[in-house]
Amino acid sequence: MAALVVVVASCKNNNSWVDDKNSDFYEAEPAGMVFIKRGAFMMGANTQSAIFEQPDNIKMVTVDAFWMDETEITNRQYKLFVDWVRDSIAMTRLVQAGMTDFAIQPKDGEDFDEEHFALNWHSKKNIPWDGKEEESQEALAPMFFEDTKVLRTNGLHYRYQWYNYDQAVLPQNKFDVATSSYPENARVQVDTFWVDDNGSIQCETIERSLRGPKDLITQKIICVYPDTLVWTRDFQFSFNEPMLHMYFSHKGYAQYPVVGVTWEQAHAFCNWRTYHLDNNAEQAQAYRLPTEAEWEYAARGGRPMAMYPWGNNYARTADGCFMANFKPYRGSYFNGGGAATMKVGSFSANDFGLYDMAGNVAEWTNSSYNTAANTSIHDMNPDFSYNAKKSDPDVLKRKVVKGGSWKDISYFLQCGVRTYEYQYESRPYIGFRCVRSHIGE
Repeated sequence: MAALVVVVASCKNNNSWVDDKNSDFYEAEPAGMVFIKRGAFMMGANTQSAIFEQPDNIKMVTVDAFWMDETEITNRQYKLFVDWVRDSIAMTRLVQAGMTDFAIQPKDGEDFDEEHFALNWHSKKNIPWDGKEEESQEALAPMFFEDTKVLRTNGLHYRYQWYNYDQAVLPQNKFDVATSSYPENARVQVDTFWVDDNGSIQCETIERSLRGPKDLITQKIICVYPDTLVWTRDFQFSFNEPMLHMYFSHKGYAQYPVVGVTWEQAHAFCNWRTYHLDNNAEQAQAYRLPTEAEWEYAARGGRPMAMYPWGNNYARTADGCFMANFKPYRGSYFNGGGAATMKVGSFSANDFGLYDMAGNVAEWTNSSYNTAANTSIHDMNPDFSYNAKKSDPDVLKRKVVKGGSWKDISYFLQCGVRTYEYQYESRPYIGFRCVRSHIGE
């Protein structure tokens, strides 16, 4: 027994210089998110693919702990993003017109910089949308169609930036710590964005020398308003005009999942949520889209071989009740109360506490689509991803979509089934939810 005690004791590090109890950090639970503990599971489809003759490859993988939204992002939540972009554009225009109440004031003795300023989101002055002053009318007029109060939704541009780490890790770009510099031949390919004279966003892939971190930055501009025309464009010879006009804007759909959002818009939402909604006050990990492995692991709810999120191999209960919002029969979309999308959380959560991991709307993941991905991915935090540039062919802009939707048959609701969509496309049956990596164990 004494020997056993010595062995156990030797596993603890009693060095007080290293073991600083005052440095313990406990991450606060993000609002609306569920903690998904670390675990392993068999990644891949449980049954033979409905598309290919050969069954999908399955692989045992491990996924680190993370936080995940308990439901898909709703119209109300995404509208907060749209409204923030609208208000930031309006406030910027008003400040440039001389209404400096909407900007943070300089310190005593300093002059106001009309080109570089921060918006004052705590200003007691309201944005004068219906203002009678000529100055405010002229400042805000470009945001509306001429002689109307109809907002130009195609002008709601969100600007943000990220580092192209995929370029930094290229072998020819390896940083030399001995010389504290990049190689002479180090070069990067990045996208550059600008808005032309017609108000359209333009993008071009450029190549430049890599001399410092700033050369890895992409300044992105994205129009954030959802494409409401998807309800009629994707379902021709079908009367969906009520959804076109009301689905995103009417409060009756506030708790329904947002649709008509591209992968790129979802990516921008995650950036906004990190740096403007939450302000990243505790220096937590950034919000992002889940990897395919994270999404599938979360969908299985701790059941490594579960076919569906609810744990069994059937889409109905023993009493004949449907377990999700999907298309059960030819021409019959009505099941369990919905014909198209339904309010989030209308069906029971899985064992992790996540709602609608099958059906309602399919969901974007961060992963790129490749039919052979499971044969090459690592077995620890697997992720097959590619940061597609503007100049890349479309085949490299396919992103994995998971979960199936209200218009799909039950096969696509399976946890391991994967489909894809192009990152620049939007659909009335694809939404998304965010994740955030957990700090520590």
